[in-house]
Amino acid sequence: MEYPRHLKGKDLITTQEWDKKDLDIVLDVAREFKENRFNHPLSKSLLNKSFFMFFYNPSVRTRQSFEVAATELGGHALFLEPKSMRLKTEKTAGETVEDAANVMSQYAVGLGIRILEDAIPYYGAGDNLLREYAKYGNIPVVSMAHDKYHPCQGLADIMGLQNHLGKDLKGKKVLLTWAKGALVRSWSSVQEFLLIASRFGMEVTLAHPEGYDLDPEVIANVKKNAEENGVDFKITHDVKEGYEGVQVVYSRNWMSPNAYRDGKLQKEEEREKALKFKEWICDEEKWKLTDNALFIHPMPVDRGSEVTDEIASSKNSIIYEIAGNRLHVQKAVMALTMGDF
Repeated sequence: MEYPRHLKGKDLITTQEWDKKDLDIVLDVAREFKENRFNHPLSKSLLNKSFFMFFYNPSVRTRQSFEVAATELGGHALFLEPKSMRLKTEKTAGETVEDAANVMSQYAVGLGIRILEDAIPYYGAGDNLLREYAKYGNIPVVSMAHDKYHPCQGLADIMGLQNHLGKDLKGKKVLLTWAKGALVRSWSSVQEFLLIASRFGMEVTLAHPEGYDLDPEVIANVKKNAEENGVDFKITHDVKEGYEGVQVVYSRNWMSPNAYRDGKLQKEEEREKALKFKEWICDEEKWKLTDNALFIHPMPVDRGSEVTDEIASSKNSIIYEIAGNRLHVQKAVMALTMGDF
């Protein structure tokens, strides 16, 4: 295929801000990378170039997949921890975002930022930080998961679903359900999935107990996406209702809207509250209501709380395939937004 040049320099903070046709291009290139991993026309698009990775929070798959992606594109990824840098914060003196973004733009061809949960004082602070770096820098900023969105995970999810359900996902039924869990997770992965699944025309049901509402702005955009595609978007507080006849189940814990207080994440309080909802687990009883559904999850999976071992490890589970897709979609994003070809 002829690779488009109009994406060069484009930030990826959420897929909702990209044209649908450009998301299709990324997924097509990602499939090419997956099929022809080490001998692809874009395999040297980052030759001798560097990608900076800011990790405010730890990671397993994200660091591994971005570092491997940069290497396989001929470049190099630098792991950076802001705590070891002299950056200005509310409590410390140091370099401002404006100065840091301008300087880093002299060195690297792209900047990834991961900032979640207890690394922020309130919901939205991570998103604000990414947008500030994007404003002052002149290299693409890519979210490696922040408090609002996780675009690379959303693309990997869709890539996996297209592999099993067909490229045209319009009308396919998916349940995104809250689940009990001890990890106190941000909203990034689930909000990104709601947005991208509805952009691709899936019929989405969102299930959660009272008191676990997601960002109203995100929900409004999901409703708009569904309307534009002529499909349904439903919200239920019933633990079983959403399973009926769906082809995909995504069972994931997320924190409540009251998780932040006095500039701090109330982690232990959130954990204790979530674990009281013992019935909110993806188990065999509920699974029987589905249409032999696929199970997806961005990982790490809180087995025994979010989902039973039997389902997470079943033939219907494509969690490892989707984790692998992260490498390929990130290579596509990096090549198209930062590469030379």
